[in-house]
Amino acid sequence: MKTTVLYAPGDLRIIDIPKPEAGKGEIIIEAKVGLTCGTDLKRYKRGYATMTPPYPIGHEFSGVVAEVGEGVENFKVGDRVVSHNSAPCGVCYYCKVGDFSMCENLTFYQAGWQKFVKIPAQIVKYNNVFHLPDNMSYKTAAMLEPLTTAEYGIDQSNIKQGDYVAILGCGPLGLFLGKLARLRGAVVIAMDLSEFRLEMAEKIGSADITINVSEVDDQVAALRKATPDNRGVDVALEAVGTPETWEKAIAMVRKGGTATLFGGCGPNTSITIDTKLIHYSQITIKGVFHTTPRFVQAAFTHLKYGVFHDKDFVFNEYPLEEAEQALLEHGSGKVIKNAIIF
Repeated sequence: MKTTVLYAPGDLRIIDIPKPEAGKGEIIIEAKVGLTCGTDLKRYKRGYATMTPPYPIGHEFSGVVAEVGEGVENFKVGDRVVSHNSAPCGVCYYCKVGDFSMCENLTFYQAGWQKFVKIPAQIVKYNNVFHLPDNMSYKTAAMLEPLTTAEYGIDQSNIKQGDYVAILGCGPLGLFLGKLARLRGAVVIAMDLSEFRLEMAEKIGSADITINVSEVDDQVAALRKATPDNRGVDVALEAVGTPETWEKAIAMVRKGGTATLFGGCGPNTSITIDTKLIHYSQITIKGVFHTTPRFVQAAFTHLKYGVFHDKDFVFNEYPLEEAEQALLEHGSGKVIKNAIIF
C-alpha cells in the first residue's frame, strides 16, 4: 500500500510499504478520510523540533475496523471508529502525578495518511479509540485529534466568564480555541492575516471581534484598543507558532493576565522577554503541549453532539497521490482544512 513520508522540509514522497497486521491488543483501521493539519504543514515547511526525518505524516483520520488483534474485546471488523493519535503509559512519574501530556513514554502513531493504519495496543487499551454514532461523518470524526489539544489548551488557560481573550491565528486550532473560549463566556478577539479565516471565525461563532493584522500598523496596540481602558486581554492564546507571535501574545495581556503559548515554534528558536513586565505586572506565561485522555473524551463528546462539524472546517477533497497539494492549499489561507479521500 502507499503512504506519505516527509524526507526533508519540502520533500514529501508517496512510497509503497507493506500492509500492516494487527498484533496482540492492536487493531487495523481502514481509513476512509484523512485531514490536513497545521502541524504537518509546519513539518513540511520548516521541520519539527522533536522529530528527525524521514517519517510518515498525517495523524487525523477515521475509518472502519479491518482487523482485530488477539485480546481485543471492544471492537470488531466493520465498526466505524476514530482513533486519537496517542496514549500515555500510565506508570511513569508524570502519569502518576496526573500530568499525562508530559508522559515520558507517550505511545504515538504517525502514519494516518495511508489505506490501513495500525493502532498500537496502548491506545486501544487506554480507550482512546471511539465508536462513531450513525449520524457522525468520517470527516467530523477525523477532527478529534486537533480538537483534543484545543480542549486541553483552553482548560490550562483558566478562562472565566466575562474575560477578554485574544486568539492569534485563525487556522483550525485558532477557530477551535475561539469557540471553546466563547462557550466559557469570554469575549473573543480573533486576529489573522487572512480575511477569509476571520470571516469564518465570525460565521461559526469563534469570535466576537476580528482584527486583520495586515491592515494595522501595530498589532498589539490594535488589540489593546479593542479592550476596556486599553488594558489588554485577560488571556492571549497564541496559535501560530512563531517567536514573533509568542512575544506579541505576551505583550497583549493585562496586568495579572495569562499568555498561553499554544503554537509550537520551529527548531532552535527563542524569544526575548521583558523581565520588568513579567515581574511587576505579574504576567503568567503558560506553555501547552498535546493533550490528556480527559480532553480526548471531552473533544469526542463535543463532536458527538454537534458543537463542531466538518461543514465548517473541511473544504476540498484530494486523493492520496495529491496530498502535497492538499497540504499546500491548507496553508494558503483560502481553506481551513482539506480532506484526503481513500
